Amino acid sequence: MKHGKRYLEAAKNVDRSVLYDTADAIALVKKSAVAKFDETVEAHIRTGCDGRHADQQIRGAVVLPHGTGKVVRILVFAKGVKADEAQAAGADYVGAEELIPKIQNEGWLDFDVVVATPDMMGVVGRLGRVLGPKGLMPNPKAGTVTMDVTKAINDIKAGKIEYRLDKTNIIHVPVGKASFTEEQLANNFQTLMDAIIKARPSVLKGTFIKSVTLTSTMGPGVKLNVTKLMS
Repeated sequence: MKHGKRYLEAAKNVDRSVLYDTADAIALVKKSAVAKFDETVEAHIRTGCDGRHADQQIRGAVVLPHGTGKVVRILVFAKGVKADEAQAAGADYVGAEELIPKIQNEGWLDFDVVVATPDMMGVVGRLGRVLGPKGLMPNPKAGTVTMDVTKAINDIKAGKIEYRLDKTNIIHVPVGKASFTEEQLANNFQTLMDAIIKARPSVLKGTFIKSVTLTSTMGPGVKLNVTKLMS
């Protein structure tokens, strides 16, 4: 993969043979974020899990203390009183069966998170093929299948993010924007790591966190010292 001049310049600041402390890594990532837009800072956590086994799956959600810096559009599947609650809590879109053809046939996907009340999951299930691959399917573990739609919406707007293993057993999550202070990014990152360390599957033998890399959207990856993170 060919990298542009900006990336190559930024990459010169990062020593590939060094495992950095969190504070140093965050400072480097911020320094490397030289794009003309406010880059997202992401954490990539390689685990020793085997996601093919249900008891080694990791999936959950955590509210980052300083949010993600992104405006999140929320779609809520609910009816009656719960639909009214969702509207009042500030959901961007609220609906039921009538949204199915819009999403299925018209390809409407102008939302970032989907919340559903449990009684609507039969309806939402029909959208599995569309929402599933995009990671938009509501899930009880992530708190997006719930009767308390107000809390779900408030948490998401406050900076709640979902984490889950991908097919290669890596977790990819945003921890803020390059414009955040180093302290804000460090707080967000630590909150995320605490949640993931707590989510370690009890059946897992051997190393849980194999490597952690922080990067900005267009910048080089900075590897962290995992031993220090886990201590």
